[in-house]
Amino acid sequence: MSAGEGRNGAVIEGTTGPWEIVIGIEVHAQVSSRAKLFSGAATAFGAEPNSQVSLVDAAMPGMLPVINEYCVEQAVRTGLGLKAQINRVSVFDRKNYFYPDLPAGYQISQYKSPIVGEGEILIDMPGGETIRVGIERLHLEQDAGKSLHDQHPSLSYVDLNRAGVALMEIVSRPDMRSAEEAAAYVRKLRAILRYLGTCDGNMEQGSMRADVNVSVRRPGAPYGTRCEIKNVNSLRFIQQAVEYEARRQVDVIEAGGTIRQETRLFDSRKGETRSMRSKEEAHDYRYFPDPDLLPLELDLAFIETIRASLPELPDAKRARFMRDFGLSAYDAGVMVSEKETADYFEAVSKGRDAKAAANWIMGDLFAHLNKAGLEISASPVSADNLGRMLDLIADGTISGRIAKDVFVIMVETGGDPARIVDERGLRQVTDSSAIEAAVDAVIAENAAKVEELKTKPTMLGWFVGQVMKKTGGKANPQAVNEVLKAKLAHVLGG
Repeated sequence: MSAGEGRNGAVIEGTTGPWEIVIGIEVHAQVSSRAKLFSGAATAFGAEPNSQVSLVDAAMPGMLPVINEYCVEQAVRTGLGLKAQINRVSVFDRKNYFYPDLPAGYQISQYKSPIVGEGEILIDMPGGETIRVGIERLHLEQDAGKSLHDQHPSLSYVDLNRAGVALMEIVSRPDMRSAEEAAAYVRKLRAILRYLGTCDGNMEQGSMRADVNVSVRRPGAPYGTRCEIKNVNSLRFIQQAVEYEARRQVDVIEAGGTIRQETRLFDSRKGETRSMRSKEEAHDYRYFPDPDLLPLELDLAFIETIRASLPELPDAKRARFMRDFGLSAYDAGVMVSEKETADYFEAVSKGRDAKAAANWIMGDLFAHLNKAGLEISASPVSADNLGRMLDLIADGTISGRIAKDVFVIMVETGGDPARIVDERGLRQVTDSSAIEAAVDAVIAENAAKVEELKTKPTMLGWFVGQVMKKTGGKANPQAVNEVLKAKLAHVLGG
């Protein structure tokens, strides 16, 4: 379903009636490349200030930009992953503005002729609704440097390491209608980029940043005046920024004021946006084709070679997980949300109960990783070991309850589950005589509870718990249930 006209989104109830939020997002994604867009300087994060700056990046006189073919390939790969039109001819322009960390006084970008045209992203909302968000364009541009204001009490420093780094600016249509949709869109875009290997999506390090455009209107009315919230660097902050800014605009309009088109910043400590500057229009930047760069012309074979190398992307993988593994739409969506999670799941579920694999990953494993602040790639429990633990459950060596204890030990030690079971004596008790002895003991010790069972059949669960306790949790629960029912039926019948 399109997120555009005719769809009900989040509504803000004002004092004068309902308002609709309209959201479009520009994402700046740093291209995964070891060199910059127009120079051979390195792009590693965290290097000493000004240690990765070529003469081109510093805009020294006479230095000419040379296009990095790999960055072009990465942009085309991203466009194909977004089901977008690849433009065989694109043009690099100079976008003119003055910043201390922009040595040339202009940014090499693309304006009227971008490398990638219209595409789309499908986002799945928690309620089961699938929303289409249109992609308007993707263009390549170089990043600016960074001004540092906290190094000296009265001076600002400039670090040009980032100057010239290749960025893909991915511009959406104004198709989102709630803060949740905005966050879901960026989350899905990030996943696609990471699957493609064209951007690492690390928002904390600044390799993926979002400029969020927010406006409000009466439902069905023309678009209102938008404000751009600049450089939001987390999904949580995107939601908070949208919610605050939409409410602010409604309050201003209902108080008789007007919304000015401007650029704002989000203060994450206060949870509010504040004005930064009036919003520039395209003509303010005096765009013109860069005279040092010829139009970029792409060979059809070049595009098709990249298309043939595309990996399986989240939507296709989700459909396959539902079809081949029988996962629900929700479970499949969680499993494909990150490429590393999907790879881990496939390794665990190979030849095993896929639903059980998904449950352990979404339950115990995710709980531990969230608590420890770890990505699944750094999990102390390998996919191989989790799969071996599921094998022990399947063949009756351990019960699901014992598996919980085994998993905790695996988290602490990273050890092999079979060895843990043997060394710690955690093997499940399946010997019928041992289970019968435990059942007889529990019945003998709880005559009053046996009588109570006559009027309260649900008491059976209590007896199961007592037998499990007596066997140290090692008895096979199914066997315990069967023996208990037979013994209690005999006692009560007698």
